[in-house]
Amino acid sequence: MTAPLVTILDDEPEIRQILTDVLEDAGFRTQAFSRAREFEASLKRVTPDVCLVDLSLPDTDGLALVHRLALEQGASVIIISGRAQVQDRVTGLELGADDYITKPFDPAEVVARVRARLRDATRVVQSGGNTAVFNGWTAHFDRYVLEDETGVESQFSHAEGEVLRLFLESPKRLISRAQMQEMLGGGAGESFDRAMDVRISRLRTKLKEDPKNPRLIKTIYGAGYIFLGEVEWR
Repeated sequence: MTAPLVTILDDEPEIRQILTDVLEDAGFRTQAFSRAREFEASLKRVTPDVCLVDLSLPDTDGLALVHRLALEQGASVIIISGRAQVQDRVTGLELGADDYITKPFDPAEVVARVRARLRDATRVVQSGGNTAVFNGWTAHFDRYVLEDETGVESQFSHAEGEVLRLFLESPKRLISRAQMQEMLGGGAGESFDRAMDVRISRLRTKLKEDPKNPRLIKTIYGAGYIFLGEVEWR
């Protein structure tokens, strides 16, 4: 079996070398880049399993790059950055990053985070489960029921369940309108957008979300949606 491929994008040679050494010692294949244009050119030839991306890049905006990766690539994206503010973390996750590691970092922690992302990706592919637990809620897809932490149940429709399952199978990943249309089917355009808006609004209501500041299903204006909960499939 071919070892998972991890790409590293960081303009600091010492960081690239440290990450390359520790990841290869852990059994991963690696490719390292100092410039975004070289990194993005490589993505046209091969899709890595995990991308490690620094935000402070000399030739592009790191957050914009993370956004593009989330929209266009199937790889997990882990930000590695010296920006330690909470808002930087939130913005990075909202734009599609799967994880956020601040510098200075423990190389062993990076390896553990990479392995965690690969386990999550495997669970999504193999899940096939009918019950998902997240943030105090349990979704029973065999019965189309949402159960809160006190055991109170509410019904959801098949259409609402399709959208909810899509979010729960891709937590903390930006899902564009185009991706939703491709995965859920139906005609593109204004009618599809309106239908998605209605389904998401109803899901937020059932999840007792504040419509002005939802915690779980976040709208990324001009890009799509991201589900910020922690999900376990059973």
